[in-house]
Formats: sequence, C-alpha cells, structure tokens
Amino acid sequence: MPENNTVAVTSLEKKFGNFTAVNRINFEVSGGEIFGFLGPNGAGKSTTIRMLCGIISPTSGSGKVGGFDIIKEQGKIKQNIGYMSQRFSLYDDLTVEENIDFYSGIYRVPKDEKQARKEKIIGLAGLEAFRHRLTSTLSGGWKQRLALGCAIIHKPKIIFLDEPTSGVDPITRNNFWAIIKDMARNGITVFVTTHYMDEAENCGRMALIYKGSIIAMGTPEEMKTKIMKNTVLDIRVAKGEDWLDKIETLKGVEEAALFGVSIHAVVKDERAAIDAIKDIFKRSGLKDYKVTKIKATLEDVFVSLIEDYDKEHDESKKS
Repeated sequence: MPENNTVAVTSLEKKFGNFTAVNRINFEVSGGEIFGFLGPNGAGKSTTIRMLCGIISPTSGSGKVGGFDIIKEQGKIKQNIGYMSQRFSLYDDLTVEENIDFYSGIYRVPKDEKQARKEKIIGLAGLEAFRHRLTSTLSGGWKQRLALGCAIIHKPKIIFLDEPTSGVDPITRNNFWAIIKDMARNGITVFVTTHYMDEAENCGRMALIYKGSIIAMGTPEEMKTKIMKNTVLDIRVAKGEDWLDKIETLKGVEEAALFGVSIHAVVKDERAAIDAIKDIFKRSGLKDYKVTKIKATLEDVFVSLIEDYDKEHDESKKS
C-alpha cells in the first residue's frame, strides 16, 4: 500500500435524484490522526463515509484514500482499509472465531498469519471467554468489539468507523475509545462519524457537517474558542425549566437549553443579555440566582453553528 495513507477529498458531491446528500465538501486527514466527522442524523455523514470506502460513487468531485482514487480504484480501497458500520456487519449464526476466520478470508490474510492474528484480535477485544459463543448471544458491547476486530484483522493503515458506539452504554463507549486511541498511537488513521458530542473530545480534529455541507472544522479547542462566535452564559436558578421559555425570548439570546441544573444561553451581546436576564428576575422579585460567562461545550458550539447556518440560509432564500 502507498506510504501516503491520508484521506483527501475535493468538491465531493453526492446527489440522489434532486436531493443533495453531500454538497461539494473539502477536507484532508493526516496519517495517525483521529478525525471526527460530526453532525445530526441525516447530515451526510454515512453517505460521505460510503463514498470514501468505495461502496458508492460520488456524483462529482474527487478524492483519495490511502493513495487510491475513490472513483477508479474502489476495489483497492476496500482491500486496504478497515470499515465498521453501525450495524456491525457480523454473522449472528457464526461463532466469534468463525466470524474472525470469515473476515480473514475476505481480506485475504496470508494462511500462515491467520491463527496469530486471530489470537491477537481475540485478546485485544477481550473475547477469550466468548470465542466459541454464537455471535447472536453476545451483548451489543461485545459485538462492537468483535466487529472492530474483524475490521482490522488485515492490519489496515486507515479505519472508518460509522457511528461505532450507537446503542451501547457509556462504559462500553469509553472502553471502545481507549482501543481507538491505542490504534492511533500505533499510526493507524481513524475516521469516525458520530453524533455524540462528548465523544468528539477524543478527536484530534473534527468537521461538522450539516445538511450536506461542512460548516466548521478544527480541533476541539479551536471549536470552543476561535470558531464559536457567540458567548455562553450559565444561569443557575431554581426551577430552571419554568424560566427557560422566558429567557429564550429575551433580546440578544440566540438559544437557550437546560444543561443539568443550569440553563445555558447562547448570546451575541453578552452585556445586553446579562442585563435583560437580571431584569426579568428582578421584576419577578427573584434574588437567588447566578449568571456566569462560561467556556462553551462542543454541544453549545454545534447548536450555535447550526442555528446560525439555518438563519443565514433562511434569510438568503427570502432575499
């Protein structure tokens, strides 16, 4: 496989009839990087990953994965990457070992290496006690580990994970990410799609895709400091749910949502918004509250960017 094991796309587009699922996007991923491709359901994440994996062809644009052309060399891409879909792509009527053996054949693992690689995968995934168990009897977390093992049995330099932690519990998700980070430390490029914002913190860089377009890209820190244009206020007040609608309609408040025991308000004019919030509490005779400017979470950033995107595009349609 070529040494240039990066991912790069230019003006990548995919249309289904009149619907544009992916809208002329551009990005590059470096070797050994954990790159997050984030966005709500239906944003274009899975369509993009399927184009990169050689499963479907783009309508227009170009791209390379591991040095191979995503249009002309789809077969080579499939043999040189690992791909784990959110459905895990396992055979329930086979045992753990049999699934690994099957994928060893699919990826043409040399016969003299199959047993050693199988043992390594079983050890990595912690599946020693389940090796003879039918896959259908495994929990979602164990299936997830097995699916990852099958996806890397041929030692790919690039692995694509499409919503890999969907439907599993938080502890299993954390364990899974520990394996992903270890893979990246060993030089494997990891391209992962997710809509879990807390998971995005594990990525070196990320792109936010929404309605088929990439609307922001950067490290988690850049997202929260440079790319986030608005200010986030943390409002501590008793029975916050009763105040939410009132705060959201105040002048200068772009968006407000319950966040644990607080209300997080995204505002454009910090001073004006704080004065308006204090005024509404004062007029209600409320004294026990606290309003503080805080660092945005990734969830705050993405909600704000999506709100801004929708407003800009709604206004452009009207004009």
